[in-house]
Amino acid sequence: MKRTYLYSLLFLKCPQCRQGKFLEAHPYKLSNMNKVKEKCPKCGLHYSIEPAFYTGSMYVSYAVGIAVGVAVFVLTYFTGLAKHPLAIFGYIVSGLFLLMPYIGAVSKSIWAHFFFKYKPKIAEQVSNDSRT
Repeated sequence: MKRTYLYSLLFLKCPQCRQGKFLEAHPYKLSNMNKVKEKCPKCGLHYSIEPAFYTGSMYVSYAVGIAVGVAVFVLTYFTGLAKHPLAIFGYIVSGLFLLMPYIGAVSKSIWAHFFFKYKPKIAEQVSNDSRT
């Protein structure tokens, strides 16, 4: 499962080598919330192409938030956890509030994966270097 595209996105890994950490700290650490590292600690990829590069991740964040909201709706409605529309709305808002830091982090990861491509040769080299 390691080094797959989905693994790299969800576990916030470098888009190029899929091994280095993408964020400075855990998404729920409020002092460094969703702060992207300057470069990959494994392969040295600079994570920012230009100033304010990750501003575009707001659009991705919106889409991910909608997907989470729909998923929470489906889970609450079809499992019978809530019958009243206001209760379902409360579950959706609570889910989005609790997942907000992770949604922001995954959105930045998705945005970076749009622009930086996986390079298997670099990943293999980084993997070999870490073994020795």
